[in-house]
Amino acid sequence: MRVPGWLLPANTKARVGVAILACYVVVAVIGPWFVESVLGLHATGISNDALLPPSGAHPLGTTQEGQDVLAQLVVGTRSSLLVGVVAAAISTVLSVLIGLAAGYYGGFFDSTLNAVTNVFLVLPGLPLVIVLAGYLRGSGGPMAVALVIGLTGWAWGARTKRAQVLSLRNRDFVLNARLLGESDIRIMVREILPNLAPLISSTLMLAVVGSILAVSGLDFIGIGNIDSVTWGTMLYFAQSRQAIASGAWWWYIPPGLAITVLGAAAALVNFGIDEVVNPRLRVARRGRSRRSKNAVGAAAVRTAVGPDERQAS
Repeated sequence: MRVPGWLLPANTKARVGVAILACYVVVAVIGPWFVESVLGLHATGISNDALLPPSGAHPLGTTQEGQDVLAQLVVGTRSSLLVGVVAAAISTVLSVLIGLAAGYYGGFFDSTLNAVTNVFLVLPGLPLVIVLAGYLRGSGGPMAVALVIGLTGWAWGARTKRAQVLSLRNRDFVLNARLLGESDIRIMVREILPNLAPLISSTLMLAVVGSILAVSGLDFIGIGNIDSVTWGTMLYFAQSRQAIASGAWWWYIPPGLAITVLGAAAALVNFGIDEVVNPRLRVARRGRSRRSKNAVGAAAVRTAVGPDERQAS
């Protein structure tokens, strides 16, 4: 089933989620320049403004070393989003390639790729990521961590896409394309892949949030690159400098809130995609809308008729 592009923006949940994600992207692109050049706030360095609460000079306060929390939050948005998007892109591309090829060709090819997928599914993901990230921390920085997360997080997406391709490869439009002599690559790209677009977009959103959470978790426990400014390193230094005991809530709440809002935005986009592509949800939503319109219309009729006319009737 092909989903027209104009349906998704018409969904309220998807609109809200996309708007929040767009704000994150804008902050990541122009935010560091704005806070440093326009506001004059710095994310690194040591100053005498140590552990100050939010004020006009420092909207989100300062750290124990005098670094501005707002500047760190904005700079951390760029680095965290970059690492999360790179890791999610790697895992999504691998899952699409493996799931599409395994489901379409079947047979020995499917069995081999399915065995590889099962191996990655049963691997202990978190310990493996911690070990590899700690080993590669000094060579490549955050991108090495993104590479590790992307290469170890594709198996679940490949399994779901393979199942979808298995249900699509014997449909009439695919059989017609084979009868017309189209190549396998063209059939997979032109006929099957567009039908996987909702599933790919949904898993991509989940992969972005999951990758950012993984990177932030590695930075928080000190496995990642603590020399760079990310949401995870902000939480790491806030925890190591006893920000909670000091009552410096402005140090650890902003990065945690940024991660939470990003996850909520991705969830809204996924809910919107589900309502668009799932016929049952779409019918239920139309039914609720129709009932609400009927109720409003009935109330308007009762108001227009008046009590005397209703009694006479």
